[in-house]
Amino acid sequence: MSQKITEQVIEILACPNCVDTLVASERGAKCVGCNTNYSISESGALDLRLQRPKNIQYELELGSKLLPTSGFRFDRLRVNSNPNVDFGSCVIPHHLSKEIVSYFPSARENGDLMLDLGCGSALHKGICEHAGFEYVGLDYNSLDAPILGDAHALPFKDQSFSFILTIAVLEHIRFPFIMMKEAHRVLKTNGIIIGTVAFLEPFHDNSFYHHTHLGTYNSLREGGFDIEFIAPSHKWSALVAQACMGLFPRMPYFLAKALVMPLFLMHRIWWKIGGLTRSGASEEIRIVNTTGAFTFLARKRAD
Repeated sequence: MSQKITEQVIEILACPNCVDTLVASERGAKCVGCNTNYSISESGALDLRLQRPKNIQYELELGSKLLPTSGFRFDRLRVNSNPNVDFGSCVIPHHLSKEIVSYFPSARENGDLMLDLGCGSALHKGICEHAGFEYVGLDYNSLDAPILGDAHALPFKDQSFSFILTIAVLEHIRFPFIMMKEAHRVLKTNGIIIGTVAFLEPFHDNSFYHHTHLGTYNSLREGGFDIEFIAPSHKWSALVAQACMGLFPRMPYFLAKALVMPLFLMHRIWWKIGGLTRSGASEEIRIVNTTGAFTFLARKRAD
């Protein structure tokens, strides 16, 4: 078995094909149900990616109302005034922000597990461990991931994690409803999922579906989650995202931002003028309509 995986994590592993028990060995793992063998990759990760196509039956309800009758506010994210964890002494990874981490839960008990879904280089490991969790990183092909797996078929038992973090991943998922169903399945009751998803960013790294605020809400709801907030980024606007990722790729961030700043200022002034005559031209609506990405937090409630 890979040296990157602890005994506690081994206990929650399940076959991604049939979700039956895996028996670990020095060479990898074997499913007791479908007899599929899983190996250790060259990077030392346990490779639990699907080895053959898997058929999924998915049922949709048409004609139902998307948003609650009381409405739902898509306001910009502000720092949580009552955080569960003090990150004052921590270096916040660049894909996160002080606003996002202020909503991180703390571990319920020693050895509480969290999943970094689409972990990449595992840059979130330190900050998640600071919150008291045992870190479990999964990615499809990163050399730094302890487990290789597919977000559409997570190789874990039901209700394995108290917290799921998934940063800039959802837009790269071919079937986002299936990913959200899987995230809901492996999350414990009252567990939290926090993530970000691209909206008006350029196409990048084989992205499939860049989500609007309504698309993000729909994906989470289809997964079975209770949605607490979906917040547009007011700092990562469409203009900044397009400048940094599309118009001037690899240019230093501050320079790319400076090049579009005059246009951005003109854009804000024009919306302010519009706000004097039209209620639909408010500052909050401007941010929702022109953001580069959304942040979301949702919870798994008891059935």
